[in-house]
Amino acid sequence: MENISLYNKLASLPDQMKSEVDRFMDLLITKAKSEKKVKDRPKPKFGSGKGMFIMQPDFDEPLEDFKEYMY
Repeated sequence: MENISLYNKLASLPDQMKSEVDRFMDLLITKAKSEKKVKDRPKPKFGSGKGMFIMQPDFDEPLEDFKEYMY
């Protein structure tokens, strides 16, 4: 769409609606920036977190705090 036609449409609106269009345009600009950030973010590769977390050997053992709730 041509900028001139957008300007002509905007110029024909009452002042109150112009301020609504201004807020909506700010929303669209913010949305476009956030979408660009998401696209620019690299996808994590499988296994890239290897070695970052350590599982304790007793991870699957019942907790002492819940002993009274166990059968």
